[in-house]
Amino acid sequence: MDRNILRALQAEPDLAIAQLGERVGLSQTPCWRRLKRLKASGVIQRLAMVLDPRRLGLSISVLAQLKLHRHDEQTLEEFEAAVLGHGEIVECFSVSGESDYVMRVVAASVDDYERFLKTVLLHLPGVASINSSFMLNVVKMTTDLPI
Repeated sequence: MDRNILRALQAEPDLAIAQLGERVGLSQTPCWRRLKRLKASGVIQRLAMVLDPRRLGLSISVLAQLKLHRHDEQTLEEFEAAVLGHGEIVECFSVSGESDYVMRVVAASVDDYERFLKTVLLHLPGVASINSSFMLNVVKMTTDLPI
């Protein structure tokens, strides 16, 4: 039943409890209790709106692969804390392989990304190098998990 609730909310996160209960075959109160438990347990982290960056003037998306000079705890913590302070960085992942981190950056133009690269990214704690790839087309982007 919990998975049915989660599937319904992934498709329509703004469903009222009564509507959600109707979709999954529960009355309002048991549905509300399950939803509350899913939130309290951390299964549901938060509700969010998915915005179209292009319609908001952010037509450039860049995947930046970063390598760090050092991998000590202090450098990693400082780097990760600094990343959190920049809204242009919409995703950042610590990864295995040749890069240490991969991030997705949004910008209004190539010039804006270049400015952000020169004034922010290259000055993040411990950064040794950055390899930027411009996203040409979004084939698939979803927040829905296969549950």
